[in-house]
Amino acid sequence: MNELPASESKSPWQQYSVLIVDDEVGMVSFLQRALSSRCGVVDSAGSVEAARPLLERSRYDLIVLDIALPGCSGVDWLHELREEGYAGDVVLMTAYADLDTAIEALRAGAADFLLKPFSLALVLNAIQRCFERSRLARENFVLRREVGPRAADVAGVIGQSEAIFKVCERLKKIAPSAATVLLSGESGSGKEVAARALHALSARADGPFVPVNCAAIAAELIESELFGHIKGAYTGAQQRREGLFYYARGGTLFLDEISELPLSAQAKLLRVLEEKRIRPVGSEQEIAVDVRVIAATNRDLKLEVGEQRFRQDLYYRLQVFEVMLPPLRERPEDIPLLFDHFVAQLAPSLGVPPLHLDARTLARLADYDWPGNVRELRNLIERSLILGWFDIGHEPEVAPAAFSCADETLEAVEKSHILAVLAACDGNKSEASRRLGISRKTMDRKCQAWGV
Repeated sequence: MNELPASESKSPWQQYSVLIVDDEVGMVSFLQRALSSRCGVVDSAGSVEAARPLLERSRYDLIVLDIALPGCSGVDWLHELREEGYAGDVVLMTAYADLDTAIEALRAGAADFLLKPFSLALVLNAIQRCFERSRLARENFVLRREVGPRAADVAGVIGQSEAIFKVCERLKKIAPSAATVLLSGESGSGKEVAARALHALSARADGPFVPVNCAAIAAELIESELFGHIKGAYTGAQQRREGLFYYARGGTLFLDEISELPLSAQAKLLRVLEEKRIRPVGSEQEIAVDVRVIAATNRDLKLEVGEQRFRQDLYYRLQVFEVMLPPLRERPEDIPLLFDHFVAQLAPSLGVPPLHLDARTLARLADYDWPGNVRELRNLIERSLILGWFDIGHEPEVAPAAFSCADETLEAVEKSHILAVLAACDGNKSEASRRLGISRKTMDRKCQAWGV
């Protein structure tokens, strides 16, 4: 058995916890010395009976388990762990291995199989593979959850207005802090974009960014979704499941529509923010979590507190830093940049040619109130790209031309009006036909008769 080299550098495994189960004192000592300087928590037990209460009190990312144990064998306990929903990796060890034992271990769900005696490098490589699998599984879970409901992603804060400049400066100042942040603003004003910018600018940028829409999850399931649950915690909980706080470890959890969180879940969230520990539903076990929380709301939380729909203590705990996202109607100068961004993003994915923003259309977009803010603008651009023209409603009524004589014929009035609308559409006959409520064939026939 190799001794641990004194010069071995510290490994970035501090967020992981390991349980060693072996009745051989020398092996336990060797593994503890090898892992205690690398992992955040390293516990040990000499039998399955001694290990069970440890697993009930704490959550372990990895179990290094000997097969030949007094009482319950390692393989038998591994079967039990998998049936109970334990999702962590298990590395089995044995001094007496044959092909049948190895096959049985893998069928039971072992992540790796070590034959004693083994070198320090061999066990560290096995553990590194387990932690890497765990990291990738968490990232894949987050990506599947994130990509599923999202048609496209918005990369960064877009704008050049004074209002957006001030928001960006504030985001840059508070990003390095681990403190909670409350993002407020109207629906569609870009709160998730700001949250992603905070995450990207922080020291947690390499960790996961996990967005949660609190309004989209049933009230009776929100606690399980956030904190996880154990097998049998409620009807239908057939196996243990980790919560989103677990998947966000080392990164950022974005709680959108935080005002929709039930009061019972608000109380538990407050406790997590204070103690940095979560307790899965139905469990007595607490799990330490290193997660930065960013919350967002389109409601006035002070008003919600006054109406007793939101906890005052949680409001003040979330409001360490507060950033207000301005509505689009207060920054119309950002519309051209947003337009170019969305056209460049959407046109290739839709397989359509881009549209160009003329001065007349820009003026109409700038005059609009945008109750749906940036999200509404994006939807309008996507719809317009598909149609091939700007779907921004009817043009304001064109004032009839001043005629020099009172007995102007109906045909002349019709011609003047049609040509005025056609000019307002920059010569686009299809758009002019749509606004006038006539067919393109009729428009072509009249224009040909008028020599237009």
